[in-house]
Amino acid sequence: MSTNEILKYLEKNEERLFVIHYSCENLNDNNQNYSPRITSIAVIHLKSYTTHSFSLHLIAEELDIKRDDITSKYNDIEKQMLEKFYDFVKNLQNPLWLHWNMSNINFGFEAIAHRYKVLTKKDAPTIQDTSKYNLSWMILQIYGKDCVDNPRMPNLMDLNGGRPRDVLLGEDEVKAFQNQEYIKLHKSTMSKANWFESMYYKLQKRKIKTTRTNWMNRLNTFLEHPYIKLVGFFAVLFTVIQFCIYIIEKVSK
Repeated sequence: MSTNEILKYLEKNEERLFVIHYSCENLNDNNQNYSPRITSIAVIHLKSYTTHSFSLHLIAEELDIKRDDITSKYNDIEKQMLEKFYDFVKNLQNPLWLHWNMSNINFGFEAIAHRYKVLTKKDAPTIQDTSKYNLSWMILQIYGKDCVDNPRMPNLMDLNGGRPRDVLLGEDEVKAFQNQEYIKLHKSTMSKANWFESMYYKLQKRKIKTTRTNWMNRLNTFLEHPYIKLVGFFAVLFTVIQFCIYIIEKVSK
């Protein structure tokens, strides 16, 4: 499917569409484990505007674990958090997942599944690749790969209403984890998920502001407008009628 076809498909199936984002430990090599811990996951159901939260600090509170003891019990807390997340996933009916570059083992669905397997020694429930839709990729397909400079997410935030208050980026996320600021991390995760939701709706309306304009996309969007298609139809019909009149007049002579 083309990107336009994908967006039409998602629009028709928004009752099944969920925005997902997560935060994790440092993506570099200086972690306690080989793979970075998952610290929080936020899932938004578009049709009901319902947010589902899975976070270390929420699980720690449920287990009555004090903040100072979280570090020594990371594995147990993260394991239960991921079990809750996958229990939630298993109960969904044919969900579609809208995400931002969650595409590989370094950062993505595969990374979450890997942490689940490390902690539980079981394979994670499968999330089909065909149900995953990368919002970042779709924006670049519509507006062009050079529509905004890197880093794209913060630059698009600045161009489209400014950065949400609770969003943490790069080193700020790393420092929040090191300082055990789990609520701040989770608020950032939810804030990004909410921003992805708003960008999805802007993309559907072709209302995203970018640094550089893709004029070919503007032209295609203009030509796809129903009124323009209607005008085009009548123009073709008029041409056909004129041609028929010309043929009839030729034959009559």
